[in-house]
Amino acid sequence: MFLIKSFTFNPVQENTYILQNESKDCIIIDPGCYFDQEKEEIKNYIRDNGLHPVLLLNTHCHLDHVFGNKFISETYGLILHIHPDEKKTLEMAPVSGLMFELSFDNYTGEISWLKENEVIRLGNDELKIILVPGHSPGSICFYCEKQKFMIGGDVLFYHSIGRTDLPGGDPEALPGNIREKLFLLPGDIKVYPGHGPSTTIGEEKQSNPFL
Repeated sequence: MFLIKSFTFNPVQENTYILQNESKDCIIIDPGCYFDQEKEEIKNYIRDNGLHPVLLLNTHCHLDHVFGNKFISETYGLILHIHPDEKKTLEMAPVSGLMFELSFDNYTGEISWLKENEVIRLGNDELKIILVPGHSPGSICFYCEKQKFMIGGDVLFYHSIGRTDLPGGDPEALPGNIREKLFLLPGDIKVYPGHGPSTTIGEEKQSNPFL
């Protein structure tokens, strides 16, 4: 069974997630740690809890979600996993960082490509990949059917949705993909977004003003 630990990092207040199991193996999703103290915070949590990081995943590759990719990769010897349609977004991240005066060393190592409907396994636990483009070309969500939760990135928020005015965004595609893919999930699925508080599929079906 997954235990979910969240951190809020960097000036954009991005949510980073660690999913750990009973064997102390863990998955790191969207490491947004930018400042040295943030890198120490996530490193100390992993050390203090005796965790063994085995996977590094990005829901998408906007700069606030990838600040810590290189640090996590080098610290734990991990290869980055993203959807192929996020390659250009990852490559553009340092340029975006300069625009926002947030320079950083980008991940430039080997990449493992994730596909829609692929299942990621950690011991007996599983995450299914749901492709939901619109916020970025290859935005994906990680859905755990057994435990009724989803790590959603910047696709769906509490009473909001991801912005679509960034390069690669599509204001028509995102709402449609949310309705056609995420809103087919049970209403009690808990959504852990890339920013802000958690919500549920049912709450957003009923009350999200953008949908």
